Amino acid sequence: MDMEKYFAELAQLVNVDCGTHTPAGVAQVADIISGFWRDEGWQVKSVNLGAQVGPGVLVTNKPDASGYDVLLIGHLDTVFPPGTVAERPMSLSETRAMGPGVSDMKGGLLNILWALRGLDDAHKSRLSIAVAMNPDEEIGSVHSHEWISQLALRAKTVLVCEAARADGSLVNARKGMAGYRLTFSGKAAHAGNEPEKGRSAVVALANAISAIGGLADATLGTTLNPGVVRGGDAPNVVPAWAEAELDVRFWRNDEYQRINEQLQSLCERGFLDGVTTTLTRITHKPAMAPDEGTQALMRLVEQAGKEEGVAITWQAVGGGSDANLTASLGIPTLDGLGPVGAGFHGPDEYLDIRSIEPRIRLLRRVVASLQ
Repeated sequence: MDMEKYFAELAQLVNVDCGTHTPAGVAQVADIISGFWRDEGWQVKSVNLGAQVGPGVLVTNKPDASGYDVLLIGHLDTVFPPGTVAERPMSLSETRAMGPGVSDMKGGLLNILWALRGLDDAHKSRLSIAVAMNPDEEIGSVHSHEWISQLALRAKTVLVCEAARADGSLVNARKGMAGYRLTFSGKAAHAGNEPEKGRSAVVALANAISAIGGLADATLGTTLNPGVVRGGDAPNVVPAWAEAELDVRFWRNDEYQRINEQLQSLCERGFLDGVTTTLTRITHKPAMAPDEGTQALMRLVEQAGKEEGVAITWQAVGGGSDANLTASLGIPTLDGLGPVGAGFHGPDEYLDIRSIEPRIRLLRRVVASLQ
């Protein structure tokens, strides 16, 4: 394997500020990766998913096919703001590649490219293959989930190429997730002269945080995290407005139904007299759990691992991905088929250099083994 070429391509992808909310940067990454695929002779299509995000990219070997033997999925965006690349561009040590998005998931995008670059012509001729790269996975695929769903429903198998875990494990289960915005509307008043005439949206927010925390169930792994709160205009004004952004995670989809119903009930009752609360669901991904079809796919991957000398272990993880969506549609789905990495979403994010070549061979073997 030509590692010099690999790292040159990886650097092109990593050294672009491409947070989801930087659509020009995401579009630049889309152009770069599209060029790599066109150079290999694959059909490449840019997909407009709206002005708020960069484009999606669809790569196929048989563009007129009605269905796909396999759909491979990756995402173009990261979580990092503009300026991150200038602060810490991609760097290499003896064992690690470092940089924003190096494993989440620029390394995964290259795993797909390099695995299919080396696929025998006989398998390329036999199989109908699609690769979907979306621009907004890091915000829950809000703009791309319909596109991904339509592609997945035409596929026999879905392989999501997020990074393998730090111990090398692939992912066969993921927590479901939902994101909500709570908006509180009260009444402003002078905090010194007439506080009794006000209705504090911030106090309502504080009461809501306490009440919402009671919905969690640690025994089932159900969590609710009010990760962002804001409100008020000045310390001497009873605040008329406040809002909170809430992250919900769950292993069981019936737990999501419980949380959703109870959140709606709590917000309808309100958290302080005179303050109204509006609940808006922003994102939702069902939990990913291995069904019979996915278990058969796991056995195929385990056999491919034996043939390639790659130890296969499985892990259930709390973070969501597009695998949640495709699995919920009943399509056999596995995740973690990128190279080994860790430190996602932080300054310590890394890609394990020693895992690159074996994980490319593994993914190629898995695709070639599909019927």
